[in-house]
Amino acid sequence: MRLLDKLDSAADRLFYIEKTVEHGWSRNVLVMQVETGLHRRQGKAVTNFEASLPAPQSDLANNLLEDPYLFGFLGLEDDAQEREVEKALMQHMRDFLLELGVGFAFVGNQVRLEVGGDEFFLDMLFYHLRLRCYVVVELKAVPFKPEFAGKLNFYLSAVDDLVRHEQDAPTIGLLLCRGKDETVAEYALRGTSQPIGVSDYQLTEMLPEALAGKLPTVAELEAELEAADGGGEGDE
Repeated sequence: MRLLDKLDSAADRLFYIEKTVEHGWSRNVLVMQVETGLHRRQGKAVTNFEASLPAPQSDLANNLLEDPYLFGFLGLEDDAQEREVEKALMQHMRDFLLELGVGFAFVGNQVRLEVGGDEFFLDMLFYHLRLRCYVVVELKAVPFKPEFAGKLNFYLSAVDDLVRHEQDAPTIGLLLCRGKDETVAEYALRGTSQPIGVSDYQLTEMLPEALAGKLPTVAELEAELEAADGGGEGDE
């Protein structure tokens, strides 16, 4: 009934039916995924996976990444800095894992690597249970720049050498930025040897201007709640 009420396309309904069967979503999780438009976001990241991963893994990896990722659950404003976003994601890890999708296991944040006598720190490190590989997630509070890909390429090479086990697949990188030019991202990834995906992330829900002006304010909502509580006590 939720799918019939919220979706007009039979193909979109089938997408969520298959995902629910595959991942065992509860009704509430299913509704959340529908309302955030997962079918429009999944598989939309800019990647170089076809050139850097073997065919079966490249297809799976492409379908696992989303664009954009929605971090409205963090309660942060759009001008939040990288460390603020990282700290908030750590505090809301369950919601973050739900947004990343099934199969991601958290390994650590600010993971230390030593290369050539210098220290380097990964924002976040995950392991994907289906891909059987490590996933390095780097956060940027600005739009994508080509040099971001070069730095992440270096991190992935280091993780492959220092962390990855022989039976693990090649490490994948995910750059989460506050916007990107897709052509610039595609050109930047074309010259990298390691598998990297680039996605946007949003900290606040974007509402149409016409609708935003009609929503009740916090004060109005609080007044309604107080009135409702008072009415309930009177009835009792």
